[in-house]
Amino acid sequence: MIKPSLGYNAAMSTTTNPGLHLLGATREDLLAFMAKRGYKSAHAFSLFKAIHRGHLLDFTHLDSLPLTLRQHLASDFPCSPPKVLHTHTATDGTQKYLIALNDGSAIETVFIPEPSRGTLCVSSQVGCALNCDFCATGKQGFSRNLTAAEIIAQIWIATREHTITNVVFMGMGEPLLNLEHVIPAISILLDDCAYNLSKYTVTVSTAGLIPQMQQLAQQTEVSLALSLHAPNDLLRTQLMPINKKYPLLELMAVCKNYFKHPKRKILFEYILIDGVNDTDALAHELAQLLTDVPAKINLIPFNPIAHSGYQRSTDARIKVFQTILRDHGFKTFVRKTRGPLIDAACGQLKGDFIEKTKRRA
Repeated sequence: MIKPSLGYNAAMSTTTNPGLHLLGATREDLLAFMAKRGYKSAHAFSLFKAIHRGHLLDFTHLDSLPLTLRQHLASDFPCSPPKVLHTHTATDGTQKYLIALNDGSAIETVFIPEPSRGTLCVSSQVGCALNCDFCATGKQGFSRNLTAAEIIAQIWIATREHTITNVVFMGMGEPLLNLEHVIPAISILLDDCAYNLSKYTVTVSTAGLIPQMQQLAQQTEVSLALSLHAPNDLLRTQLMPINKKYPLLELMAVCKNYFKHPKRKILFEYILIDGVNDTDALAHELAQLLTDVPAKINLIPFNPIAHSGYQRSTDARIKVFQTILRDHGFKTFVRKTRGPLIDAACGQLKGDFIEKTKRRA
């Protein structure tokens, strides 16, 4: 009988595996693992730190663990590191990783350097089911959810080369359709024995799935970004079909009370597409929509994707749109485009994969 494998190989499998996946195991998972086998809790801490801080998946020479435990891990649960197929680095330092999964598919992860921080944009699914009209990931359809180990593998890879201060779930997929694995991954990111990020520097982006937003708010206090892109239902449904199920009136009602702390704000993302959603009238309508909502607004110049028919708004139009929102009292900034020439910018991510399923309605 083949025993389940820990770490990347098991994590990259699409089959149900009763074994523990080390890259996706929380501290609590490892404590339970050790207790069940008669090892001390301190061994769980040593193993957890070795994986995430020491970047170890070979524990043969990890002297802080008993020899019997190291032998058990080495013989029964072999670990191999995640495989990076390609890396592309833009002139601005933005780096895109194409990471292989065991089922033949691949995901993309992007590191974005800034003078005062390093942001990693991670994927949560292979493809995406939401089919937003401006997004390359949605155009390729949906294959499957990533496991917690596959999500953490992206951070594990990037932290070997870069200092990561911020993680954003803004890569491939809709994170809230994969909360089963996104929540444990967040737990590992926040753990001071692992990546030691704060609830303010981990951001989950969503297209606005109301039940899952409520579930996320109950389980973690990380930051929230909401992909809005239109201030009325007619236009938003055209750009984002999910709006049919969760229209703006219902969505804003949830947003008004999402954070318990009165000073915390939701980041509303708004891609500016020339002649589609960038008029003065729509800027005023957006301000009206967000009245009484704890909001800050991130304007994103559209990044070109094949066959979309859309064009980026001009710099002058973007500036006018921003000024209108600021005049209404909203903190509004324009996202600097990073990595477009290597298809690493917002909305451009897509991994090649073998199996595709039909998009969800």
